[in-house]
Amino acid sequence: MIPLVVLQLLPASLTAGEPMSGEAFDRYTLGRTLYYGLDGNTYGVERYLPNQRVLWSFLDGRCETGRWYEDADQICFIYEDRSEPQCWRFSLESQGLVAQFENNPQATELYEVEDLDEEMLCYGPDVGV
Repeated sequence: MIPLVVLQLLPASLTAGEPMSGEAFDRYTLGRTLYYGLDGNTYGVERYLPNQRVLWSFLDGRCETGRWYEDADQICFIYEDRSEPQCWRFSLESQGLVAQFENNPQATELYEVEDLDEEMLCYGPDVGV
């Protein structure tokens, strides 16, 4: 569920299905930890930090730091271990954020999952014996 206060902070011209600008994306995500789903399963989690920084995990305890930036009508992410940007078209739907990879209707589409009441776990590199 999208908090009413968050909806009030979004530009009045932004309606469901429209690509989010970098400014609207930042207002919606900053300071939050969002879980994303794919085909009915939890896919991953991302924490949105100040200065367009992020922390991503596939829920396996390994986290990648990165940054995001706006490029046309997409939000692109660069992570520490990947040289190629990962670009998504984000829109705000009634159920929350929807992200379509490279703005391609045939590509992966992720959606915001309601608060799972789970902590985002990030283990250090090569933990264990």
